[in-house]
Order: sequence, then structure tokens, then C-alpha cells
Amino acid sequence: MNFWGFINLKFLLDVLFALGFGLLLFSRVKEQRTLWLLRGYLFLVSFAWFIQRYAFLPLTSKLIDAVVLACSLSLAILWQGELRRLMELLGTGRLAVLLGNPPKEFRASSTTITKLVETAGKLSQNRRGALIVVDLGSDLRPEDFLYSGTNIEAQLSTELLINLFATDTPLHDGAVLVKGNKVISAGVILPLSRQGISRYGTRHLAALGITERFDRCICIVVSEETGTLSLANQGKLERPITSSRLQELLANLIGNQNSLGSTKTSSNKTSPSQNMNPNDNISNIKGVQSNNKESFSNIKD
Repeated sequence: MNFWGFINLKFLLDVLFALGFGLLLFSRVKEQRTLWLLRGYLFLVSFAWFIQRYAFLPLTSKLIDAVVLACSLSLAILWQGELRRLMELLGTGRLAVLLGNPPKEFRASSTTITKLVETAGKLSQNRRGALIVVDLGSDLRPEDFLYSGTNIEAQLSTELLINLFATDTPLHDGAVLVKGNKVISAGVILPLSRQGISRYGTRHLAALGITERFDRCICIVVSEETGTLSLANQGKLERPITSSRLQELLANLIGNQNSLGSTKTSSNKTSPSQNMNPNDNISNIKGVQSNNKESFSNIKD
């Protein structure tokens, strides 16, 4: 067998497709330990393929196949949430989400960040519970929620968000969905997380639940009991935070998502921190600075 018979067109296509799929997986994995597991699993699969195709070792091939099967079952249990999300995205045809290319409608500006921080701060001062879901490219649809809520399709504003979370309105108990610079819907019921059930209340569990299923959305939570601000991202909750910390987190998260789908911008662009209102007194949330972080562990809101 000569070299050109060995390297045929079918073989090249097979290798190229496999490399492309592997690179796509690696680009979507951000956690280091998960990346190590994925590398080890792909190495086992590649080694099993090589043994079956070229080595002609039946016993060794069977043993490696058994190891690959056991690893596949273990990873299926370990990554059941990620695999479920992958199948949902494939089933609904959201390939842009898988490829990491958010549409323009998801790209928010520094004005959006300022409005979200201002709204969260005012709600926190009044101890009015709120849950704001910001879609950064997951292309959230009605079927992704337990209840899709009421369609709003309005320009994002602080006044609108505050009115939606007024206690005497029928939509204040649900979440508000924000995409880019628009409020899409209100009164949305989110799936709850199974982690921290004894530690967190319904709003925080809902924020964890939606960010566990979709890694390109974030949730801003305002506690009704204490006015505490929290931010959920990729199934993790950072709390309690001040308005300045919330501004910093939103600037980093929204800025990173925008940079994935856009070309390189000019270096003299105004930073998000420069857009902050100098009269903003949101960071002076009552009780946040004086309370110990341990006192928030039993919040049920």
C-alpha cells in the first residue's frame, strides 16, 4: 500500500470532520476540569479507532471499547444537563448558539447596562423583589420556560422595568426577559434548579435553573426580604453584591459576548464605567454593607 492509497479522500474528510467537531467542543468548554475530562475521553475514542482500523488486535480492541463505553456512561451522567441542552439546541435548529455567533438582536450597549443597574438599585432600595433574565445569545424561546409570560416587545427603560415589578401588578412575581435593548416578555416562569434548595428561595433557584440550562444568559435577582442584589451566571450565584459590582460584572459579561460576534472596535471607545451616572446612589443599599455575608445564607426569597 503506497502513501497516496493510505491518505485517500475519504480518510482526509473523516479526519477533517473529526478535528472540526473536536475544535467546536473545545471552544465551547470553559471550565478547566471539564476540558481535561473531554481531552481524556477524545483520546480514548481516537485510540480505540486507531486500534480497530490499523492494529488488528481483537482482544485489545474489545477492552478499549469497554473502557470507552464505561466512560461514555459516566460522562452522560456527569454532563446530563449539558447534553440535554445540546439536544434541545439541535432539535430547535439553533445552530448559531452552538457555533457561538450571537445575532445582533442580543448585543446590548453600555446604556443597557446603566439602565439595568439603575433599575436593580432602585428596586433594592425599595426592597421590591425582581428577576431579570438577560439573553446574551442563547436565543431563549417560549418553549424554554415553564410559562412564557406576557409578550411586551418594548424598548428597555428603567421606568418600564420598575412598573413591571410593582407589587400591585399581575406580572411582578415572574421574570422579565431582556434581549439587547428590548424587553421581550414579563411574568415568565423559569425552571428551578435542584442545587441549594435548602439555602435559596424561589427567585434564586429560578435564576440558577435557567443559567444552568443556557450558558449564554444571566439573571439579576433582587431579594424582596432584604433588598440584596445577586447575579446568576452559568449555574453559579454571586451574592450579595453592590451596584458597582453589578455594573462591573455586567460590563464584563455583556462586553465579552458582544466581542464574540462583532469586529474589533476602535481603542478610543468610552468604557462602561465612564457611563455611570455620577449621582447614582444605588450602591448605598440599606443593610448590605453592614450585614455579614454569612447572614445571607438563610434567605428564602
